[in-house]
Amino acid sequence: MKFDVLTLFPEMFEPIKQSIIGRAEQKGKIEISLINIRDFSKNKHKKVDDYPYGGGSGMVIAPDVVYESYMSIKDKEKAKVIYLTPKGSTLTQNKVKSLSKENHLILLCGHYEGIDERVLEEIVDEEISIGDYVLTGGEIPAMVLIDTISRYIDGVLNESSTTEESFSNDLLEYPQYTRPEVFLDKKVPDVLLSGHHENIKKWRQEKALEQTKLKRPDLLK
Repeated sequence: MKFDVLTLFPEMFEPIKQSIIGRAEQKGKIEISLINIRDFSKNKHKKVDDYPYGGGSGMVIAPDVVYESYMSIKDKEKAKVIYLTPKGSTLTQNKVKSLSKENHLILLCGHYEGIDERVLEEIVDEEISIGDYVLTGGEIPAMVLIDTISRYIDGVLNESSTTEESFSNDLLEYPQYTRPEVFLDKKVPDVLLSGHHENIKKWRQEKALEQTKLKRPDLLK
């Protein structure tokens, strides 16, 4: 999977290149390329925004710099372009699974009051939001998308890590325990110490349903 990220702040992506995602990139399972939109500004001060037509607060990113940064990407015709914006459809686990089947994603990060609509109409295939709230830019949502999609790429995680987690089969994950066997006078459930795999599987299914009813009953609908 190749991710090309169009952003004004490429330095913000350093944290995502750690841990599991960092190792996946080192092994060649994913590729993350950061394209600085500001590099394509013809303004001597590298200005990329301007006041909105019609008035209003804030600044709007100009269409030409976004378009030129997009045009610089190799094999862009085969890629799916996603604009990270609060106006997009809300990201779900099913959408993540669907996007993980793509070979090349271009992620466009908005900033300020947004991006000129004309270039969005020209290059964007889909708009995605990570929730009903507003952030200062699309960089964090882009990192969320990279992280959650990468988990479904072969060789990044063990297969069971994605099949037995929250939102699989519309249920939250069952409780997890590790050593010590007793902590703060609380003991690990006996069934997990029994070695009886069928009973453990049944217990986990029951607990997943219980957790979902308690914390996210909307998922059961």
